[in-house]
Amino acid sequence: MSGYVGILVSDPWLQNQFTQVELRSLKSHFTSMRRESGKLTVADLASRMSRLKVVGDQNLSEEERASLIQSFHPNLDEEVDFEFYLRVYLKLQAHVSAIIGSGAKNSSAFLKAATTTLLHTISDSEKSSYVAHINNYLAGDAFLKKYLPINPSSNDLFEITKDGVLLCKLINVAVPGTIDERAINTKSMLNPWERNENHTLCLNSAKAIGCTLVNIGTQDIIEGRRHLVLGLISQIIKIQLLADLNLKKTPQLVELVGDSKEVEELMSLPPEKILLRWMNFQLKKSGYKKTVTNFSSDVKDAEAYAHLLNVLAPEHGNPSTLVAKNPFERAKLVLEHADRMGCRRYLTAKDIVDGSPNLNLAFVAHIFQHRNGLSTKNKQISFLETLPDDTQISREEKAFRFWINSFDGSLYINNVFEDLRDGWILLQTLEKVSPGIVNWKVANKPPIKLPFKKVENCNQVVKLGKQLKFSLVNIAGNDIVQGNKKLILAYLWQLMRCNILQLLRNLRFHSYGKEITDVDILEWANTKVLNNGSQSRMNSFKDKSLSAGTFFLELLSAVQPRSVNWSLVTGGVSDEEKRMNATYVISIARKLGCTIFLLPEDIIEVNQKMILTLTASIMYWYLKQPVEDKPTASSDSDTGSHLETTSNSTTDDSASESSLD
Repeated sequence: MSGYVGILVSDPWLQNQFTQVELRSLKSHFTSMRRESGKLTVADLASRMSRLKVVGDQNLSEEERASLIQSFHPNLDEEVDFEFYLRVYLKLQAHVSAIIGSGAKNSSAFLKAATTTLLHTISDSEKSSYVAHINNYLAGDAFLKKYLPINPSSNDLFEITKDGVLLCKLINVAVPGTIDERAINTKSMLNPWERNENHTLCLNSAKAIGCTLVNIGTQDIIEGRRHLVLGLISQIIKIQLLADLNLKKTPQLVELVGDSKEVEELMSLPPEKILLRWMNFQLKKSGYKKTVTNFSSDVKDAEAYAHLLNVLAPEHGNPSTLVAKNPFERAKLVLEHADRMGCRRYLTAKDIVDGSPNLNLAFVAHIFQHRNGLSTKNKQISFLETLPDDTQISREEKAFRFWINSFDGSLYINNVFEDLRDGWILLQTLEKVSPGIVNWKVANKPPIKLPFKKVENCNQVVKLGKQLKFSLVNIAGNDIVQGNKKLILAYLWQLMRCNILQLLRNLRFHSYGKEITDVDILEWANTKVLNNGSQSRMNSFKDKSLSAGTFFLELLSAVQPRSVNWSLVTGGVSDEEKRMNATYVISIARKLGCTIFLLPEDIIEVNQKMILTLTASIMYWYLKQPVEDKPTASSDSDTGSHLETTSNSTTDDSASESSLD
């Protein structure tokens, strides 16, 4: 349900230095850098910008970049935002331009070379590591066995991914059950339509597990654009490797904290930060004095790795490792140690000394998975049993987080309850949902140190919600600043609902200028199913009969007759049958092109909010299709005429708005 693509930069001068395409490309790189450790400081920029072609290692050494950046901005601990990053880029670019005498007359013309080469450069080390990962985890797949193992030194990976099957299956390795494999087209020879369906299913499912997709579409996979395909694979593998870094999967992580307040703080951290905290926790045991803050410059000398592995597996240690003078030699000894532990994967000694952030993160995550060194008898583990069951809150938090992250890559949050508390990203999301609504003159941009400035932002968030007719009884800006989970989720639900209604409303040729309501969506769905010859009906978005999943399969079949293979549909009576149908519904909807963030449990339990978004997404997808592509059983007038009438449905329109009950 991604909506309006907003302005990436608010500073008019910066806007004039770049085209929108260039800004998107640099925003993608910036988001990727920040995501590696959850935070980006001035000190990080010198190493993180190494792969940028113009200001990277081929023209400036890391030491030169560090010296120049420090001269621009001496406070190395300050957190970097996107506009600051762009200014640093332009200054470094001007310096390089002066050195090599490029004669570029304007930054935009010079930048084109940088962004183009940046985006089309891939790391052979990363490619080899990801190929090895795929060969290992998909080795037993019946369909892919004829293609595996892939030769890591070739470009076969990009040919094999062109039909979308491998990518879909890799997503299921990362987050099992995400895609119903019955929905994947797996014929030996796929036609363009079937291949496109696989790619659409893959991309929508990737968004649903938390991948941030910028500038990548189905055509990019078909054409095997290596930088984009490898970037997608990298994110999928990263999600898999970090899956255990939470208290639900690894309750022993409570050993990293002291009390219940710190446990809650730990639970809100992104997995990369938890991994860093775990690493530093283990390093303290060895007397290592430094703090590791990233998976690049802080581990390049391999000293931290030498100490970490000695703590986790001293029986496999080599005394020569810690006394080695040469970082490359030390890195080789570290990997020999890891090999004896059964943990040598993802990187080479050169990758360590080069500071490859993706591969170093993968290496540390792999070590954590196999030997984390945490106690299983810690008394604090029993504390976790006293925490309230927040399964529903966790599911909704994840859905709204992925929805915000899906817009265009310009927004990225790790935790809804923490990252929205200053109001800034909420204001940006409001701007995307309803362009022009935010008064940016009174908005306070991060980093925000003064609490009342955060309250000012959140007060505007609440004010704009009321302007959009959200139900916001007894909610104030300070509730968001304080991280009130119930109220934040209630606000986000109404914002997501507003987004899909706005998208539907924008299809004026169907709504005839009329405001579209929840009732209209309900009646549209019932009309489509009825016109397709079925007697199935939903009385409301809370209708318990929806748990069987069959109504939505009827609806999907009505909007695209070839989409559902009815021989795979169950009666939806037992819990297992309901789950099979629900999984199939979600995969078929994503395969058509619906961007949805619900889980099978949301259908089985009839979560009315997520049921509404599912139905509205199918409606939006259908109404966007050209008339000639729609089933002939229902004319275009049929799909729109009911929007002009007043429905007698028993659905309470306000019920969808209220999460405050």
